[in-house]
Amino acid sequence: MAAASLTPAVAAPKDCQVPENVTPRRGSRKAEQRAETQEQILDAAEHLFSKHGLHGTTLKDVARRVGVHHTLLNYYFEDKKKLFDAVFARRAVVTGERRMKALDDYEAASGGKPTVEGALHAFLDTDLDLYIEGGESWKNYGALSAQVANTPEWGAELMDQHFDPVVLRLIGLLKKALPDCAEEDIFWGYHFVTGALMVTLARTGRIDKLSGGLCRSDDFPAIKQRMASFMAAGFRSICAAKAD
Repeated sequence: MAAASLTPAVAAPKDCQVPENVTPRRGSRKAEQRAETQEQILDAAEHLFSKHGLHGTTLKDVARRVGVHHTLLNYYFEDKKKLFDAVFARRAVVTGERRMKALDDYEAASGGKPTVEGALHAFLDTDLDLYIEGGESWKNYGALSAQVANTPEWGAELMDQHFDPVVLRLIGLLKKALPDCAEEDIFWGYHFVTGALMVTLARTGRIDKLSGGLCRSDDFPAIKQRMASFMAAGFRSICAAKAD
């Protein structure tokens, strides 16, 4: 399924539709062309950044993939870092909003009594569904996110900016689910969860080799089937150990 299908098109009301005999204004066509070109640039940059990173990709590389002169990119983006930030932000908004809604919906459905598994399923499964349903472009974004998460010089700032609210929302639910667990253990548990998620999104292929092909690093459905339950057991274990 193409990534674009994740955002359903909204039809304009009948009384707002342009009559067939009316020619759209030139300005609106130019705006559409600019938006289309910008999306092409973001798609190309996302692919290259996910494979070669920020420093291994040049604006000329991006322009070559789009099929335009590299000076055109400066019309849309001030420099390469601004382009990188725009690439990252584009899908971060989608995953952040979807996970926040899933956590809100789950808490409401649980009647204010969440479980560890339920909170983790809402947080992890909602994100994994994007990579299962969104096609290669979303998988490229996943690999890019793994790079950002493991680049403390500037990546931590991007992660803080885009994901702190949804992470703290998860932490709040986990505290409710484990009221007797030390707060530090809740945060350590999340640390281990996000580490496993980033390795998953990186799709390094290492588990493919270690398992002799039994497991595949791009098998997101298999990961979704196991990850939340595995992590929930880890939370209970470290909380029980501290209590003992």
